[in-house]
Amino acid sequence: MKGKILLVEDEKKLREVIKLYLTKEGYEVVCAEDGQVGENLIESEGFSLVILDVMMPKKDGWSLLRKIKSNNSETPVILTTARGEEEDRVFGLELGADDYMVKPLSMRELVLRVNLRIKSKPVKEAELIFGELVIEEQKRSVIEKEKEVILTPKEFDLMIFFAKNPNIVFKREHLLDKVWGFDFAGDTRTVDTHIKNLREKINYFSENLKTVWGVGYKFER
Repeated sequence: MKGKILLVEDEKKLREVIKLYLTKEGYEVVCAEDGQVGENLIESEGFSLVILDVMMPKKDGWSLLRKIKSNNSETPVILTTARGEEEDRVFGLELGADDYMVKPLSMRELVLRVNLRIKSKPVKEAELIFGELVIEEQKRSVIEKEKEVILTPKEFDLMIFFAKNPNIVFKREHLLDKVWGFDFAGDTRTVDTHIKNLREKINYFSENLKTVWGVGYKFER
């Protein structure tokens, strides 16, 4: 498979056609019929690219775009919509969309744009190694003492942030901004809960993710 794509589209026929074309191109395609289903999939799985309809039931594309970019800003998102006004296109791009297509869609053009976006994704460092802890960022894989560690998407994002920024003290508010995103509606207790989970799941983090009392947290390498 060339990559795993999330297709969020409420129109069944169009969803089936897009999936057919992309599957023939060699992609694995996971479909969501509304924005809420799409959000649930984003929380539980990783994707090479997201194709996202703007006008959908339960949760619109604008809201879901914000969610995607707060989870992983480097995941390419192609917006599709029947609304082609300049202000809508600009608004989508300002929210972080990587591309914008107006319906009716050309399947050949869509496949071309998908290929270009996935090929142009930046290459990340293959592995982060801390003793017996091995983190493969692209695969979102964590292995410690030759055993796989299962993390939620946000636990993984927080772990990666610490792993790339060792020996720096971060306030809880800063972690919320960098890992959860500026529009996150929760509070700093969310950070504490995720820190607790990382310490319980990863022995290296249990020993090296330190609490700096009155300030926040520091990952010591």
